[in-house]
Amino acid sequence: MKKHKGTFIVKVDNYQNGTWQGCVTWAEENITEHFRSSLELIKLIDEAVNSGAIYQQIPGDNVSAG
Repeated sequence: MKKHKGTFIVKVDNYQNGTWQGCVTWAEENITEHFRSSLELIKLIDEAVNSGAIYQQIPGDNVSAG
């Protein structure tokens, strides 16, 4: 069984209620999704790796170089 791999850029914007809030970008697909908890972050990454896509692309969110 071939395992999918991915590169993810995680930006933590806030730490509140004992968990992280921010956004994660799947670098290979240039798709960004916001998360409200550490668990949600893990679920987004798991979904991307297992199915090949995370839920939706946020318009205007792009991976910027430098």
